Amino acid sequence: MITSKTIALGIAKGVGIMVLAALGLYFLYQIQAVLIYLVVAFILTLIGNPILDFFKRRLKFNHLAATIATLGIFLLMIFGILLMFVPLIADQGNNLSLLNTAEIEKNLLELLNKIALFLESHNINSDSLFKEADLSSKLNFSFIPNLFNAIISTISSFGIGVVSVLFITFFFLKDRVAFIVSAKQLIPDAQEEKILNSLDKIYTLLSRYFIGLLIQLSIVFLLYLIVLLIFGVQNAVVIAFLCAVLNIIPYIGPLIASVIAAILTMLGNLGSDFQTQMLPLTIYVMVGFWIVQLIDNNVTSPLIFSKSVSSHPLEIFLIVLIVGYLFGIIGMIIAIPLYTILKVFGKEFYPENKIIQLLTKDI
Repeated sequence: MITSKTIALGIAKGVGIMVLAALGLYFLYQIQAVLIYLVVAFILTLIGNPILDFFKRRLKFNHLAATIATLGIFLLMIFGILLMFVPLIADQGNNLSLLNTAEIEKNLLELLNKIALFLESHNINSDSLFKEADLSSKLNFSFIPNLFNAIISTISSFGIGVVSVLFITFFFLKDRVAFIVSAKQLIPDAQEEKILNSLDKIYTLLSRYFIGLLIQLSIVFLLYLIVLLIFGVQNAVVIAFLCAVLNIIPYIGPLIASVIAAILTMLGNLGSDFQTQMLPLTIYVMVGFWIVQLIDNNVTSPLIFSKSVSSHPLEIFLIVLIVGYLFGIIGMIIAIPLYTILKVFGKEFYPENKIIQLLTKDI
């Protein structure tokens, strides 16, 4: 029989659960930096495992020496990136006057004026076009100082982040067997074999995926760099690197990269004639970028990702599209790893399901 006491206890229990959940979410929000360190360290561990195994199997290093050597490679990569990009970014900052909001506005307005003159020369009413777009009210540069302060803050904490991530990665690589042994004690005996098999497959597939992603970004970076160097674009390395990183966002990232490359190309050539020099150069760069994206979309990405996560290219495209519609850009970035995890667990726990059999036949 339901009494008022039972109802009151149920309400109190529900409120208690909600309060605990809210406190848990608040706690996670407060330690979000630590969570990011853990995620980055986990990704580095997935990338580093094949390297560690290479040192152990091919070069006969012991486990500790192989772990240290793997971290040494990561450190060299980080140091190389910093050595290459810090001077270039500083130079880019001087060229674009990142600290001078008025100068940025002046450059962009000068670019708009050149575009307006070009349109007028082709009998297109630029005044009505720009008036309808209301560009003057939308060009708000007050965010520049705040953005710069955020960048400075990020750089100042970069050292702490790198040390923390590498420290965590070291123990993830060094004690991975111990972690598995500890996990066994927490897993119910009835499900132990299935869960451990799933985790092993996930570990292997995600390692291949992130290594494939690294290879893809490197290839795209080199191709973008070649395009920019061919046409003599200023600060080609920085622009190529930025546009390559944007390729992490499937399908949308390359489009954003093309727009950024076009804008930076025009801003870097403000002193030239718009119709005879600036516009043709920008078109050439964008055509070059589109060719790179065509190669990446039809050759590099399908070859790397379909092999690394054992999924058909059309399957990957549809998953990224669906998750992107549901959760936006973040969803597009995590779609492939998340889908791979779900496929592995599906195959291990529901092997008789016809749909799962069809989707996981290559795993």
